[in-house]
Amino acid sequence: MINPMIDPIYERAGFGAPVRRGERPAIVVVDLTNGFTDPAAPTGANLSAVVAATAELIEAGRPAGVPVVFTTIAYTPAEADGDAVAWLTKAPGMRALREGSSAVAIDDRLPVDPRDHLITKKGASAFFGTGLAALLSGLRVDTVLICGATTSGCVRATAVDAVQSGFPVLVPRQCVGDRAAGPHEANLFDIQAKYGDVVELADALDYLRVHAEVAR
Repeated sequence: MINPMIDPIYERAGFGAPVRRGERPAIVVVDLTNGFTDPAAPTGANLSAVVAATAELIEAGRPAGVPVVFTTIAYTPAEADGDAVAWLTKAPGMRALREGSSAVAIDDRLPVDPRDHLITKKGASAFFGTGLAALLSGLRVDTVLICGATTSGCVRATAVDAVQSGFPVLVPRQCVGDRAAGPHEANLFDIQAKYGDVVELADALDYLRVHAEVAR
């Protein structure tokens, strides 16, 4: 992936500066549900490595009480079978993400805790049409670590809306995935240039372990 900080066009434009890292982070896990992590699902891919890395990140934040928010896409029968949701015309495979089905359940390899939060959404961004911004504000969160799927879809949309909602964004590279390498890398580049810091998992783990103690 080209680094926006050393690409002359992006550097001249002033993109790629590091974000401010706060002291009250939250982890937002975007759509790591069976419908996305099961390769046999219409919308799925093999995201086992992403699930494992995200689980490690979550566990690193537990001792400091870092809030964890999971998201899922789930449609009612009327939404899934009708024309009310424009996205489903463009991406009809998403109609399989029906309320109550195993496809919309969080992958059971992730360490879900009763204290975690769950946001159900209808579109790409975890912020659009949901209470996520209000939830994070209520928790006094000042930095958001975004994990999940897909990098080119819901992760990118969530990163854009997170920074537009006033939250600095970190995206641990190993904690996000896509169905193809090209869109994955292109969107990591764009997130790094304009919306957040794409970091290594080790960096994110150190940040949670060392700097999140005040979140207790």
